[in-house]
Amino acid sequence: MENNSKIFVAGSTGLVGSAIIKKLLEKGYQNIIANYHKRKPNIKSEKVRFIQLDLLDNNLVEEFFKNEKPEYVFLAAAKVGGIIANNTYRADFIYENLQIQNNVIYNAYKYGVKKLMFLGSTCIYPKNCPQPIKEEYLLTGELEYTNEPYAIAKIAGIKMCESFNLQYGTNFISVMPTNLYGENDNFDLEKSHVLPALIRKIHLGKALEENNWNEIRRDLDKNPIEGIDGRASKEEILTILKKYGILEGKIEIWGSGKPKREFLYSDDMADACVFLMENVDCKDLINIKDKENNSCDVISNSFKEIRNTHINIGTGKDISIKDLAYLIKDIIGYKGEFYFNTSKPDGTMRKVTDVSKLHSLGWRHKVELENGIKKIYEWYLR
Repeated sequence: MENNSKIFVAGSTGLVGSAIIKKLLEKGYQNIIANYHKRKPNIKSEKVRFIQLDLLDNNLVEEFFKNEKPEYVFLAAAKVGGIIANNTYRADFIYENLQIQNNVIYNAYKYGVKKLMFLGSTCIYPKNCPQPIKEEYLLTGELEYTNEPYAIAKIAGIKMCESFNLQYGTNFISVMPTNLYGENDNFDLEKSHVLPALIRKIHLGKALEENNWNEIRRDLDKNPIEGIDGRASKEEILTILKKYGILEGKIEIWGSGKPKREFLYSDDMADACVFLMENVDCKDLINIKDKENNSCDVISNSFKEIRNTHINIGTGKDISIKDLAYLIKDIIGYKGEFYFNTSKPDGTMRKVTDVSKLHSLGWRHKVELENGIKKIYEWYLR
C-alpha cells in the first residue's frame, strides 16, 4: 500500500475498525474511506472520509465499489457479541454476517480491488480443539454450540476468500484475531464480551460499595442497561444491577471461572493487520511443498488442495476467567467478593492460539494483558 492508496475500512464504529483506522493514520496513510451504519464515529481527521452505508444492502454496496473504486479493503464489519447475544440472536448472527461479507467480498472482486483482508475470529475452531490452536485445525471437529451461527459465517468468509483467490486470482487474505479488547469496546452487559463486561460490572460494583451514586448515574447515562439510565430511581437501578449480577459487596460471574482465554489489545491487532496488508500476499500463505508456481490462480493450483491460508492473530498466552476477574478487581480497587454461578455455561474450556505462523511472518504482540487492562479502564473512565 502506498500512502495515497485509496483504502476502505468496512466497519468503522466497532472496536476492530476504529483501531485499524487509528493505526493507518499513525502510519501516514492519507486516503481512507470508512462506512458507518447509524452513528458517525468520533474520529476527526481530514484523511478519513466517512460515508453512511448499510453493508447488508448489496445494491448500495455495489454502487459504492463502482463509484469509489477502493484499492485496498479491510473487512472489519460484523455483527458481534458475547455468549448471551450469540445464543439468543442466532438467526441475526448468521444472516447478517453472511450478507455483509458476501456483498463486500464479491464486489471487491467485481471492481478490481488489489487486496482485501477479511477479519474473523478464533471461534471458528472446534470446541474440543487441541491446544494451542493451529490454523490446520479448522473443520476438524464440532463447533461450540452457543456461537455456532457466527462461527459458520466466518468460516464461509475464509472459504470465500480462498475460493476467489483460486478461481479468479484475487489477493484476499483472512486473519482470525483472538479475544479483543480496547478503545471503543462494547460495554453493553447483555451483548459485550467477557473482559469489557467484567470491567464494567466491577466498576459499578465498586461504585455501589462506596455508595457513589453520582458515578452509577453517570455510567448509566452514558450506557443505559435495558433502557434504565441515570434518571431512574434507586430502586429501579438496584433491580437492573441485580439482574446482571451486581450487588452490594458481591458480583456474579457466569460459569465456574475455570475456562481459559487469550486476550489481545486492539491496538496490537490493528498493528498486525496493517503489517500483514503491507507485507503478506495470499501466495505467501499457500502451504504446499512445491511453491514453483504459487500464484493464487486456479490454473497453477487446480491439481493441489489449498486450505487453511488464514492467519491466527494473538499473543499465544491465556488466563483463566477467575484470574482475569481478580486481576481486574485489583486494578479497579474493588473490595467485594465474586460469586461464580456454575449453573451458567462455561463455553469452551480452553482456547489459546498457536501464533507461530504469525511470528514466522515477522510480527509479535507488544501490549501485555495487565498493561492493556489499565489502559482500557483509564479510557472507560474518560
